[in-house]
Amino acid sequence: MTSEEQGRILDFAPIGMWWEITKSTADTGGELFEAINVLAPGFAGPPLHIHPHAEESYQVVSGTLDICVGTEWRQLHPGEAAIVPAGKPHTLRNTSTAEVRLVNVHKPALSFERFFRRFHALVCAGKLKLPPKDFGSLVLVSMLFVDHEREIVSAKPPHAVMRLLAFIGRFSGYKLPL
Repeated sequence: MTSEEQGRILDFAPIGMWWEITKSTADTGGELFEAINVLAPGFAGPPLHIHPHAEESYQVVSGTLDICVGTEWRQLHPGEAAIVPAGKPHTLRNTSTAEVRLVNVHKPALSFERFFRRFHALVCAGKLKLPPKDFGSLVLVSMLFVDHEREIVSAKPPHAVMRLLAFIGRFSGYKLPL
């Protein structure tokens, strides 16, 4: 595997996820960011969140993906897709016993790629576990969300709670990767 190919792989194995960046921000001139996501059986997913300035889409290649848009959960099967408009709360998970493979797109790209690369660095360094059950993980995920609030804002827990945790983290000396 070349170094360019390695740079396109984000292996979040400790939290049950693996990504291949298929269209980087640079590839599309910022139009979109696209990755193939592979979710392990039982993957709990991110907190309910909003992308204030971008839409997100999911197209299932294999397996069954559970998505929540607003307050409604539904399942997507191979060949099915969903688009989440900017500003709409959403999340996803894999409650099945099989791996889920999907194409995930954020449009426009904004700084999603940087957000995910920083998130990946924290997971690989063992500093961030999801779901965040320890104080350090709560602080770091909060700091990351607050640093990228143009891209992502937590709906549950409320963003104000994450802002407070991020402040405490910075005051306590926690640092994010560049």
